[in-house]
Amino acid sequence: MRAPCPSLRLRWYYFKRPNRPRGVDLAVKTMKVLSVFLTFLLWMLPQAANSVSAQDIGYGEPVRSQEISETDGLPVILHHLPEFETVRNSAVFINSQERLRSAVGDRPVLAGVSFEAGTEAATARYAAGQLLIIEYMTPQAASEADGQFLNLIAADPAAATVYKRIGNYSVFVFDGADQNAATALADSVKYQKSVQWLGEDPFLIQKFERYFAITAGDVVISTIIWISMVFGLAISLGILCGFLYFRFREKQRRRFTAFSDAGGLTRLNLDDLSEPIAPKPAL
Repeated sequence: MRAPCPSLRLRWYYFKRPNRPRGVDLAVKTMKVLSVFLTFLLWMLPQAANSVSAQDIGYGEPVRSQEISETDGLPVILHHLPEFETVRNSAVFINSQERLRSAVGDRPVLAGVSFEAGTEAATARYAAGQLLIIEYMTPQAASEADGQFLNLIAADPAAATVYKRIGNYSVFVFDGADQNAATALADSVKYQKSVQWLGEDPFLIQKFERYFAITAGDVVISTIIWISMVFGLAISLGILCGFLYFRFREKQRRRFTAFSDAGGLTRLNLDDLSEPIAPKPAL
């Protein structure tokens, strides 16, 4: 049996023996405290970095958002800006009317926007124009704001180059020189949220009924298609086999010099109508 390594024996002596020297106990406790402190410091550094980056988005002020990204600490709505990483330096998070005017200017179409019910916005500068996304917390609020925006734009078509409602988003493109490019920029915004019921889904039975109806319909249609395919295949094979057998019998009949309806049976050739039977060769 090999003897244990001297370094292992030394480590066992200093860290496992109950009667180790007092200086060693103090050193061990100090190392434990330092390890806990370093762990806490390493955990706090990314949090501090995220806090600084979040302040940079909001004109140096701490931002308050309904949803914060777990990766970089920024409001989630900023990541919904198209190609966010390319416009990160010009992106601005908005949660007040003052920030809205500071970011996009004094525009009459946005004068009635209220941020009291958790409404948030984000804007960034693109080559096609100034993109503004306003997010409402409920579909009802988004629908009400959409009606107001449509009325204001109908009264003043020059208020915005492009306006669209996408989910709970009201999307604007301002100062766009090219209408097609501005429309493409607005179309690139995607509403990436899904609504989930906190309790039981009140429409669960209707969803199951719809699922069963669609599934049953698919099964019936698939069954009819397969039966039709098998029936068609059987008819095709029957026609092909019958044609081949007919051709074989026709070829066989052409070799006869006289007609006979005996069907290959031996009969007396009294009327000299049967095919003469060739004698079998002798063995």
